[in-house]
Amino acid sequence: MAHRNNNICIAVDFDGTCVTHEYPHTGLDVGAVPVLRELAESGCKLILCTMRSGELLERACDWFKKNGLPLYGVNSNPTQKEWTSSPKVYADIYIDDSALGCPIKFRDGVVRPFVDWVKVRELLVRDGIL
Repeated sequence: MAHRNNNICIAVDFDGTCVTHEYPHTGLDVGAVPVLRELAESGCKLILCTMRSGELLERACDWFKKNGLPLYGVNSNPTQKEWTSSPKVYADIYIDDSALGCPIKFRDGVVRPFVDWVKVRELLVRDGIL
C-alpha cells in the first residue's frame, strides 16, 4: 500500500495515550504499538510529547525503544529551533488522550480512559496519513 504522507511530524503523549494511566509507573498496553510502527514505517516522524521528566521520561523513552519505535524528538521538534524560540512542540498532528476529539475508550478495571487506537488508525486512513 502506498502511503501519502510527506514526513509528517506526529507528537504523541505517553500516559493515557501509549499506555494506561499508572503514573509514575508505566501503564499497560493500549494498542498503540502497531499503529505507531505503521506511522514510522510510512515515513512519519514520532515526537514523544509528555509531562514526564528525569528518570520517568527515560522510562517512557525506553518503552519506545523496547517496542522498536524510533523517536524523532523528545519533548521538542529538533528543527523548530531554526525558526522559532517557542517552547511548544511543533507537530502536524497531536495524539493525546486529553485532546478534544481524540477517540478514547474505557476498559473494565481501568479508572481513566485512554486512546482508542483502532479509531485513531481509522482517522489516519481517512485523512490519507496511512
